Amino acid sequence: MTHQITTTELYLIAMAIIFTVPWLVWRLLRTDYWAPLVVVQIVAGILLGPGVLGAAFPDYYAFVFAPEVVAALNGVAWWAVMIFVCIAGIELDLAQAWANRRETVVTAGLALFTPLLAGAAVAWVLLGLPGWIGVEGRPWQFVVGVGMACAVTALPILILFMEKLSILRQPIGQRILRYASLDDIAIWGVLAIVLMDWERIGRQAAFLVAFGLACLLFRRLMRALAERDRWYILPIWLCVCAFGADWAGLHYMVGAFLAGVVVDARWFDQERMDLMRHHVLLVLMPVFFLSTGLRTTWELGGAMVFAAAAALLVASVAGKLAGVHLAGRILRWPRGDAGIIGWLLQTKALIMIIFANVLLDKAIITSATFTALLLMAVASTMLTIPVVAPRLARDGAGAGDIAARAA
Repeated sequence: MTHQITTTELYLIAMAIIFTVPWLVWRLLRTDYWAPLVVVQIVAGILLGPGVLGAAFPDYYAFVFAPEVVAALNGVAWWAVMIFVCIAGIELDLAQAWANRRETVVTAGLALFTPLLAGAAVAWVLLGLPGWIGVEGRPWQFVVGVGMACAVTALPILILFMEKLSILRQPIGQRILRYASLDDIAIWGVLAIVLMDWERIGRQAAFLVAFGLACLLFRRLMRALAERDRWYILPIWLCVCAFGADWAGLHYMVGAFLAGVVVDARWFDQERMDLMRHHVLLVLMPVFFLSTGLRTTWELGGAMVFAAAAALLVASVAGKLAGVHLAGRILRWPRGDAGIIGWLLQTKALIMIIFANVLLDKAIITSATFTALLLMAVASTMLTIPVVAPRLARDGAGAGDIAARAA
């Protein structure tokens, strides 16, 4: 008797592929130095998408990634990314940024503003070509959105990289966290402005007022509860904030970030929060990477997409390094600091991908632009450790086993 494969079985096949392929590549090819597992997972998501696997094996792709399977995967991906963005908000250390506000504001401002300008210049060129701006995007939204994508630093992945390099708890690591934390606030603030819908301005204003009042009650409740109860309240708070932001037209990921940013990290044990972040990366985020890969396209041709990605990469890297080196001159940093800090702040994967997903969801950019931004994010992230580790080893800053291998 012939067995008719069910949607559940197809879903499990897809999940097995999602977790197996990146791990095998990462482990067998020993890519950890130049491409950590999280980067391999992002690349695997692109390769498993319609532009590569779907083009090479269309029947197989259509069989495994049927619409009902993709819908189920997207549900997991939405929840995964909401938790991840919420944790990113919790990890912001604004108290330290305020205590060192002159240095932090100067560095974070220049590290954000210069790559934003460079990326916006590339976006302005793309604006004159067909196929890059989304059907709902206004020119200023496209230019600012793409420019900001070039300026993003992925705080959670930056933390992961600095742990690998053994500098997270060192003074330079704490400085970098301050700069990235302030930039994260600015990035999500700019995204909220880009997403501002003047036809729904009353609804968005109502959400912000309600969110402010709810924060007062939420923070009072969390201070009154034991830590074990706070862990249960956190996902409820996340759902409420994400729903409110999406209802207002600001996107659920903006709500997820706001949910986390008003949470005090000291309310939770740091080791348990670190474990939660690692577990989310391990068991949930690979589904988001695959979901992201399913949205890539090469309709404008591979050469055009790669050319746009290369231009965005140059704008991102050169802009970030120029801004940080200028900050170093103004603040008279020790020699070598600007190079290390500038390259570590290149880390873009995840937060940039999340940022670009929001722009794509709102039809401000097209799938071609999204693919170019995704390639740019992967390349800039892969450059980080191979460039920084030898510098740390040479300067004696302590880069752990990775720097030792690079020396």
